[in-house]
Amino acid sequence: MVRILLGLALLVPDGLTEEDFLKLHRDLKPPDAEKWRQIPWKTSLLEAQRQAAKEKKPLFIWSMDGSPLACG
Repeated sequence: MVRILLGLALLVPDGLTEEDFLKLHRDLKPPDAEKWRQIPWKTSLLEAQRQAAKEKKPLFIWSMDGSPLACG
């Protein structure tokens, strides 16, 4: 998120004011009500694997290589 906003600052001739930055941050942030935000995501693969085995549930892995800003 910060990289996107910093990139936007480079596109604005006079840069972003703190007020502009905060408005963009609010506007670009996904709403808390979105269903995927309610999932208790794990950042540790081993922790997620142990929990999935304990609860006998599948493991969903989202993986990327490189910067998310350069994907495409």
